[in-house]
Amino acid sequence: MPSDTVILGFDTSAAHCAAALLRGEEIVAARAEDMGRGQAERLVPLLEETLAGGGAVWADLSAIGVGVGPGNFTGIRIAVSAARGLALGLGIPAVGVDGFAARRPFCPAGTIPAISAPRDQVFICPPNDVPRLMPRIEAEALSPLYEDISPALLAQAIARQAAARWRETTEPPAPLYLRPADAAPSRDLPPILLDP
Repeated sequence: MPSDTVILGFDTSAAHCAAALLRGEEIVAARAEDMGRGQAERLVPLLEETLAGGGAVWADLSAIGVGVGPGNFTGIRIAVSAARGLALGLGIPAVGVDGFAARRPFCPAGTIPAISAPRDQVFICPPNDVPRLMPRIEAEALSPLYEDISPALLAQAIARQAAARWRETTEPPAPLYLRPADAAPSRDLPPILLDP
């Protein structure tokens, strides 16, 4: 295998599991599957299929790129924890790439990257501003939104972003959450513990 940089990028921040392998400047393999559930079980086999499709093995990797959100809480946790574990085990850096940075290179002029959210809302990151969650109608009043990116293209963009930043990365990837969790602690009283 050539001595080019080899980056494995992946994302599970929505109802998909997607991965891409970048060797030098070329995407040599990409896989994406739509799935509402099962990303935790499917992710590593999908990554191995992507590596094999690009003629690579884990030891060939220079770095890992991972989508950190915003998006589905569970999906983000799955990808970020997998990336951190793989990076630690392989002794390579893992680079977190937010969904806005991944989409920005594809945005037509005059649009801003947006990520669908529940309850007719979107995550957006206007230029020179911070990312936030807002009602879709309010976001559309700010600027035309760019949301049209396939999971496979998203994984490829994550790999490319990671390739540009992996040598300067010092912090492990962390989830980008822009809304509180839908789940709440149980309102039931905790169980009474009996001494044996």
